[in-house]
Amino acid sequence: MKNKDSYKNKGMQLPRNVVVGHGVINDTGKVCKDLKLNGSALIVAGESTIKAAGKTVEVCLEDCGFDVDAVIIKDPTIDEVKKVENRAVETGASFLLGVGGGKSIDIAKLASMHLDLPFISVPTAASHDGIVSSRASIRENNVTVSEAASTPIAVIADTAIIAAAPYRLLAAGCGDIISNYTAVRDWELAYRLRNEPFSEYASIISKMTAKILIESAESIRPGIEESAWTVMKALVASGVAMSIAGSSRPASGSEHKFSHALDEIAPKPALHGEQCGVGTIMMMYLHGGNWQEIRCALKAIGAPACASELGIKEEYIIQALLHAHEIRPERYTVLGTGLTREAAEKVARITKVI
Repeated sequence: MKNKDSYKNKGMQLPRNVVVGHGVINDTGKVCKDLKLNGSALIVAGESTIKAAGKTVEVCLEDCGFDVDAVIIKDPTIDEVKKVENRAVETGASFLLGVGGGKSIDIAKLASMHLDLPFISVPTAASHDGIVSSRASIRENNVTVSEAASTPIAVIADTAIIAAAPYRLLAAGCGDIISNYTAVRDWELAYRLRNEPFSEYASIISKMTAKILIESAESIRPGIEESAWTVMKALVASGVAMSIAGSSRPASGSEHKFSHALDEIAPKPALHGEQCGVGTIMMMYLHGGNWQEIRCALKAIGAPACASELGIKEEYIIQALLHAHEIRPERYTVLGTGLTREAAEKVARITKVI
């Protein structure tokens, strides 16, 4: 670590067990036993993911002697987090499992932190790096905020289930990982200009995950478990980088600010990872880097690379660029204090986003 003596004593939370592969969801009970967990389990899932994977998890846990209850959540809101916390208290849950995509895992990890209970991540799609990270994206007052949350003590990622999920989700996960390239550049910029604490180790891991996907772009295809494996490996590594850094800095910079601004401005935003991927193209241009490589990789994967592919009007792209610096203003990025409209239009046109 650089810059602050306090970092010499810094701790980090990492998963104790990461199980990735075909059919590993059937090992859920065994994984929990190996972790010395006991008592009651609470499964947090959505209406579709409880059917796709939640029931299998429930049976596996019961076969290993656990009492199991489940709670169905709808939206990633604080109210849903409180609903999960109340159910956990009512049932005497001793640990939680988030089974599903982003909302199930984010709600479970935040509730587990509030309750001081262990949490296991069981993703059914590889759509974002929150699968392993200690951050949760939750909506408050119609605004998405990133909250500190529990790092999962284990990750159980069944590549058969992930490969069977809509390919759009996997492609979005690729966009989220590729965005690490500009996130790290922003972090380095903040270190040089604002003396912000910086972890070279975390930054190297983060850049490596983006490099893996750039180099694998041509081979990532729908319905292929090897593709699911490649993306999951990168998502896990990205989450580890954030745990080492103690923040989301290695994986969230100006491109994430752009995505969050779009969430607030566009009537129908695209998926988080899709927007981050498009944002990365433009932010890499602002950094003076190889934005063409980013664009080509996204195109090869089948992820959106422009406004029309996001399904978002060009004017909303410009507005998001103009307001992105207002998102988490304490986090310094290449956007600085904001772009002029002329600059925003220029970067969007040159990079072929509009």
